[in-house]
Amino acid sequence: MNTLVIGGAGFIGTHLVSELLAAGRKVTVLDRRTDAPPELPQGADYVAGDFGQCELIRELLRGHGEVIHLAYTSVPKTSFENPFSDLLENLPPTVQLFAEAAESGSRLVFVSSGGTVYGEAGTLPICEDHPTKPISPYGLTKLTLEGYAHLYAVTHGLKFVCVRPANAFGPGQKPFTGQGFIANAMTSMMRGLPVTVFGQRGTVRDYIYVGDLAAGIVSALEKGSLSGIYNLGSGVGRSNVDVIEAILPLMKGLAHEIHIENFPERAFDVQVNILDSGKLRKDTGWRPKMAFDEGLLCTREWLKDFRG
Repeated sequence: MNTLVIGGAGFIGTHLVSELLAAGRKVTVLDRRTDAPPELPQGADYVAGDFGQCELIRELLRGHGEVIHLAYTSVPKTSFENPFSDLLENLPPTVQLFAEAAESGSRLVFVSSGGTVYGEAGTLPICEDHPTKPISPYGLTKLTLEGYAHLYAVTHGLKFVCVRPANAFGPGQKPFTGQGFIANAMTSMMRGLPVTVFGQRGTVRDYIYVGDLAAGIVSALEKGSLSGIYNLGSGVGRSNVDVIEAILPLMKGLAHEIHIENFPERAFDVQVNILDSGKLRKDTGWRPKMAFDEGLLCTREWLKDFRG
């Protein structure tokens, strides 16, 4: 099977490409970078371009029976700063992608956001039928795109599955890019910088190792129900301070004196987000394999050599 991964040259994408190649697929990556990054797994084809280029998308879909849409131009923080840009750069080209995928008959996985589409949790852990009330433009646009995917499934026969991932971490996640608390905290400790926490203990998040996340996306691609929505997380919540306390024993000989710098809570931050991934386990057999502490070790080893 030929699989197109849109936005496949980034942190999650490179791990996903490895998982797809290991499953015996022929993989093509579409990404904005002019050249394929060195971390892109060997064996994948690379096309430089933008998912808003309709003719390019149409041509690529002709040769790919599967497509995974990872690309997104903002993160919650930047979407809050410029909600119009978040909307205009992501919604129209993704809706066009849905139209083209429906026309080509390709099976599509849309990667949404389990951390933002629900808003503040009424019950924990959060199941897929929990009310969706996003409090960031990022989450609202992701949720709107889920609605468009359903619309195109009903009106144009789009074959899609939606995954709502928790917070990914692991090797390859570059620090100080606007998201990724674990990479930020580890790098700050190694460089003698204060670790930024918003609120007294920070937000509570469901952290999932990136390899487990990639495997979950492939499971949804292969076995997920059409038009189904699947949470993809560990089911365990940890505050920023909990994470710092877990990292500290791994920093011996690497870190300077640890200093936490507290700032007021941010309006667009959901305070607690923990996902129930039981539906994905039931439908596909997927379950996370990497223990949190082992994932932290792998992340530390990668960041030790990071020079960005």
